[in-house]
Amino acid sequence: MSETALITGASSGIGKELAKVFARNQYNLILTARREHLLNDLKKEISDQYAADVHIFPADLAHSQTVNSLFRYCKENNLQVDVLVNNAGIGDYGLFQDSVWWKTETMIDLNMKSLTHLTHLFLPQMLERRHGKIMNVASTAAFQPGPLMSVYYATKHYVLAFSEALANEVADQGVIVTALCPGPTQSEFQATANMEKSKLMDRFPLPSSKEVAEFGFKKMMSGKRIAIYGWMNKVTSFVVKFFPRRWVTAMVRKIQERK
Repeated sequence: MSETALITGASSGIGKELAKVFARNQYNLILTARREHLLNDLKKEISDQYAADVHIFPADLAHSQTVNSLFRYCKENNLQVDVLVNNAGIGDYGLFQDSVWWKTETMIDLNMKSLTHLTHLFLPQMLERRHGKIMNVASTAAFQPGPLMSVYYATKHYVLAFSEALANEVADQGVIVTALCPGPTQSEFQATANMEKSKLMDRFPLPSSKEVAEFGFKKMMSGKRIAIYGWMNKVTSFVVKFFPRRWVTAMVRKIQERK
């Protein structure tokens, strides 16, 4: 019997590519994102190539009632979630003082609250079965403060810390928790976050969402708790621990400033 993966933010980028990776590895899918037409396109693409059952649930997961509705949908349709992939998230670029509050609030709700809520809903079933996997998509932003994207970096730090702690709590109960930490990646994220003109985008060639998704899937399957994509990202995430925080923050600011 095939297992089922629930993937949030599945309409584009890393989430879309993760859906394809899971389907290729004989998983059935529950895909959710805001844009229904893109989910339908992805469902057709996957169904044409793989023997996977694909359910779509168009929704804005920044709202608690929508998270509850998704959980009810799975329950009412007898869909057992064996793998939960919390990928949905947004960013915003610019000084915090100039930010628009509704977008900042949405970022907090989507990047942290909905991820935590979904985990709280689906984890007990995994623990009862003593089998399951959770992938929380964090970022290399999780390892240091991020001037010009202060709230985004903070949300990803939360995702990493939450994932590490949860992985420890459930380690002997048959559930694997992995924090996937990509750096900048070819996706819609840069345009959505309004950071296309940041110097950060010019530092190195950006990996594709497909490359990051395949890496994340492989590391989760091997039981890795923290999966950092790319050797340079691994080095950077490690060495920042040895420099003064003021210096690290200043360097991040310099890298992220506009061209």
